[in-house]
Amino acid sequence: MSQPPDLDQAYALKTPDDNRKLYATWAQSYDEGFAARMAYRLPALVAGAYAGAGPVLDVGAGTGLLGQALAARGVGPIDGIDISPEMLAVARGKAVYRDLRLADVTQPLDLGQRYAGVVSSGTFTHGHVGPAAIAGLLDLALPRAQFVLSVNKGVFAAQGFDAALSALGGRIAGVHLHEEAIYGDAPDPAHRADRAIILTFRAV
Repeated sequence: MSQPPDLDQAYALKTPDDNRKLYATWAQSYDEGFAARMAYRLPALVAGAYAGAGPVLDVGAGTGLLGQALAARGVGPIDGIDISPEMLAVARGKAVYRDLRLADVTQPLDLGQRYAGVVSSGTFTHGHVGPAAIAGLLDLALPRAQFVLSVNKGVFAAQGFDAALSALGGRIAGVHLHEEAIYGDAPDPAHRADRAIILTFRAV
């Protein structure tokens, strides 16, 4: 039996189709394999930093770990979007989302409503989504909507997140950056020290 994908393969992705193919084979083992083995902290960290109300949009919802963490804190309703139908199928089984849709966040989005909160865990990272997507997410936000996005520290400067946030000008306010470890006592020495920026701001 073939081995499930790993983090290095995920970081090496180049295109949306690459993402679809990898997560199609990773969905069923993602929670009990990768997330549990690596003591994956980002869903809980993002949920803990969200201080707003619903409705909330979970961007790159994956298997629903962030949705679970938000629901445990009494936040809702929660909608989710992701590029992988297989990951969304796992998320749907957690029964914490009001709605889950297949969507590519690098393309224009029309979800038929606007949100009081926009959150994301693990999507703004190597081989996945860059800072250009933030402007489109603002189009889905209500005035004063709270954003909490994790951004892998390795791409924050390299992909120009600072410049992208500055370019948004009067569309956002209250930008705050907080650095955290992505994993707990992870057994993988190659990624034990990986860090993320927890990026928070408000839509104006």
